[in-house]
Amino acid sequence: MGVSEFLPEDWKTATLLGRMDFGEGPTPVIVRGGRVEDLSKIAPTLADLMNAFGPGVEIPRGQDKGPLEDLDIRPVWEDRDGAAPVKLLAPVDLQVLKAAGVTFAVSTLERVIEERARGDAAAALKIREQLSESMGGDLRSVNPGSEGAERLKQTLIKDGLWSQYLEVAIGPDAEIFTKGPTLSSMGWGDQVGVRSDSHWNNPEPEVVLLCDGEGRIRGASLGNDVNLRDFEGRSALLLSKAKDNNASASIGPFFRLFDATFALDDVRSAEVELKITGRDNFVLDGKSNMSLISRDPAVLAGQAYGKQHQYPDGFVLFLGTMFAPIQDRDTPGQGFTHKVGDRVRVSTPKLGVLENEVTTCDQAKPWTFGLTALIRNLAGRGLL
Repeated sequence: MGVSEFLPEDWKTATLLGRMDFGEGPTPVIVRGGRVEDLSKIAPTLADLMNAFGPGVEIPRGQDKGPLEDLDIRPVWEDRDGAAPVKLLAPVDLQVLKAAGVTFAVSTLERVIEERARGDAAAALKIREQLSESMGGDLRSVNPGSEGAERLKQTLIKDGLWSQYLEVAIGPDAEIFTKGPTLSSMGWGDQVGVRSDSHWNNPEPEVVLLCDGEGRIRGASLGNDVNLRDFEGRSALLLSKAKDNNASASIGPFFRLFDATFALDDVRSAEVELKITGRDNFVLDGKSNMSLISRDPAVLAGQAYGKQHQYPDGFVLFLGTMFAPIQDRDTPGQGFTHKVGDRVRVSTPKLGVLENEVTTCDQAKPWTFGLTALIRNLAGRGLL
């Protein structure tokens, strides 16, 4: 697999921000004009870099590492022994991993289905049909927090169809939660994990915003907010077990910074594709558009950061999934769930391709490189 296969279609004119390990440890890099620059002497972390150089300020030139397409970068399934000299890491370090939930009508309905099915995939089909018939059209057209949303809420309460998920879908307050600890995200070509005791789960392909310490949106990437439908369906209070597990989030391949070639409007209009390929020859294809999101990305970022909550090292924000894979995989009526070895491919022309291989959380590589290890590594390299 050549490196150009997972990059934005116009990557040689894009400004790409990420992290690589050239053998010494996590290194901030920028790709400009198709060439990789080591920025570690300018800023030891991406968080520090975004805070030091604000929007519109040119980032100084780093150490040239050559053309990106010349680097030997491999996904884990092509580098099982770890022999590749360069490792592409998740393009996030000290930023907090935040996520917005139920921001699309299709995922909202699936959350309500999970809740009513109590995590039982077999019960989902009938509930899905009932809910879609009762409120699918109204939900897609309603403006969250509006008078129309309040009227719909009262109608659904009267009909016995109201849900806590509908509250965050069409109410004034978005669902914003912490997806995982700082430094826990996987990157392009890594394995992602589902719990071995989960029997109903799915990928959640999303666009991810990069925000600096002042809450300013600086760029975007692709993400997979891996989800356990059975856990959250049993109880919303199990959200942490449904969402925050070893290898349960991925971001990549790079963050594309806003510049003359890419802006927030490109995020708003992005068409995102999902492809899942299993070892059992199962294939699932889908595509959707960010224009279907119920709350503008800037509104979601504004609800994550402000006078009520600050993130001095910045944060990344998963914008919610526009996909809810329901295609039957095995038994009719049971819908979709992951199997070990699935390849999940999330793509859009302006951001490239995020591809990961599915395993179980207990079999994924243990997470051992935390904040203490990062500080020691940077100090040992003379970067602090």
